[in-house]
Amino acid sequence: MSQRNVVHRGVWALAVTAFAIGVAEFIVVGVLPAIAEDLGVPLARAGGLVGLYALALAIGTPLVVLGLARLPRKPVLLTLVAVFLAGNLLSALSTSYAVLLAGRILTAVAHGSFFAIGATLAARLAPEGQASRAIALMFAGLTLAMVIGVPLGSLIGNGLGWRLPFFAVVLLAALGWLATALWVPALPAQAAGRAGSQLAALARPEILTMMSITILGFGASFAAFTFITPILTDITGFSARISSLLLVVFGAATLVGNLMGGRWAASLGWPVALRRMLVGLLVVLVAIALLMPYRTPMVALLFVWGLLAFGMSPGFQAGMLATAERWTPRAVDFASALNISAFNLGITLGETLGSVLVVRDDMALTPWAGVGLALIAQLPLAWLAQRSSGAGTVPAAGGWAGR
Repeated sequence: MSQRNVVHRGVWALAVTAFAIGVAEFIVVGVLPAIAEDLGVPLARAGGLVGLYALALAIGTPLVVLGLARLPRKPVLLTLVAVFLAGNLLSALSTSYAVLLAGRILTAVAHGSFFAIGATLAARLAPEGQASRAIALMFAGLTLAMVIGVPLGSLIGNGLGWRLPFFAVVLLAALGWLATALWVPALPAQAAGRAGSQLAALARPEILTMMSITILGFGASFAAFTFITPILTDITGFSARISSLLLVVFGAATLVGNLMGGRWAASLGWPVALRRMLVGLLVVLVAIALLMPYRTPMVALLFVWGLLAFGMSPGFQAGMLATAERWTPRAVDFASALNISAFNLGITLGETLGSVLVVRDDMALTPWAGVGLALIAQLPLAWLAQRSSGAGTVPAAGGWAGR
């Protein structure tokens, strides 16, 4: 088998598991009322299955990756997929809220660690200069779950019982484990320092700056997106059915944007690609804020919004890996884990700002909160790009692949 085929098959194997992870992460939202009723808990308490999942991911991912830093990558990935599978099996078989929550937390930690390590592995498997495209292909599994897996899982879960989608995720995880075993080549761990030297990455302003870019830039969409359904029904005037179909349009745009964003980051370099997409996102959010009551413009804006919001994801991750390679080369996987946490902290930040506005009965202002975050994100991005160029040529995403 040629090296090129090994690369493609290995990344596709990562994408299969990423799809399963995406379904597992988002499926709870679609079946939350059914879970609350079946387990006899208030809906607000059942909502902790979403919030605590994100919290466990944000906290647990860096710690797990830190502990696994010196181990060969393939066995680590296989173990993480097995833990992910076990967590979903526990969730599917749970008969109480506490057991279901335990399964979700187990799943969340495996989820974040898989993406942190998988992203660096995808970059190492990619041809020179194509790391961001490989990362985008891996993350495409996650976005594809939003387009296909989650709506289908919600339909099945609400019709045939909420446990069935979790069993389906177990089967998908088993396929991901098999694909990883067959197609991902055995690679040694990259040179990693002791725990203290890796934790020192938290003291590097470049690493913290890249985290802030991810938090602000990714979080910019979630102030409004968290409340997109009531926005479409209560302000734009779509029916609930049409609003659901429009979310599929948004999801399709995230898939296209993810793949295009990987190409842009590879061809332009991640700083330029992120700067342009952040400006584009800012403009789109302003347009949404101004045109929210009008149906036709909102349909078009939803697609462009999804394109840009998730098109930045490969750039954020490639930017962190390139930054870590330059400033903390013995803590690349740990830095990747910190950025996975940053994605979730961004979601939390956006949700919090949006919730504050909604409580004040200002839901129409939620896009403006995103505008503010996207605008602020330009400042750390400009500093980091200048800082990196000051140390030499800013590496295009993927310039460090294969090392």
